[in-house]
Amino acid sequence: MTRIIIGISGASGAIYGIRALQILKEDPDIETHLILSKAASRTIEIETDWKVSEVRGLASASYSEEQIEAPIASGSFQTAGMLIAPCSIKTLSAVANSYGDNLLTRAADVQLKEGRPLVLMVRETPLHPGHIRLMGLAASSGAVIFPPVPAFYGFPQSLDDIVSGSVGRALSRLGVDNSVYPRWDGGSQGGAGE
Repeated sequence: MTRIIIGISGASGAIYGIRALQILKEDPDIETHLILSKAASRTIEIETDWKVSEVRGLASASYSEEQIEAPIASGSFQTAGMLIAPCSIKTLSAVANSYGDNLLTRAADVQLKEGRPLVLMVRETPLHPGHIRLMGLAASSGAVIFPPVPAFYGFPQSLDDIVSGSVGRALSRLGVDNSVYPRWDGGSQGGAGE
């Protein structure tokens, strides 16, 4: 069984974390562990039609950020890595500075100290020099900075296509094979250069 941790912070874009859970739920060989920040619960209510209980129901196990005693707070709990989608600048700052004051940032720090993948879908624009410095610090500790930038060579037809494409690519970076994001085919579909 492959275990993957999904963190959802309070940044705009909670749908990225929700979509990751939906995709992973389709694979019976993947066990998901979800951490929702308090702000994420509020963002889910504001930005989506999902109820927080429904989002929690997509995961194999679910925790609040206060549950610092959860198994995922320890390096002895084997995982294939962690995706924080979306990743707020506050969460990025905690990761960059090894400030594990809650389960979300502690679990992220554990991934780094154990040499496991940590993918951060940082959601902010525009970026000022402090944000860029934090991304550099997190990357130098081993985090993968992965803003949800859409790929248009797959000709997305809807917002759902764009979200799925970004999430599918992030999950692929974690080693999860999936077919929800378009792969570059050398331009044989037309469009570029025509």
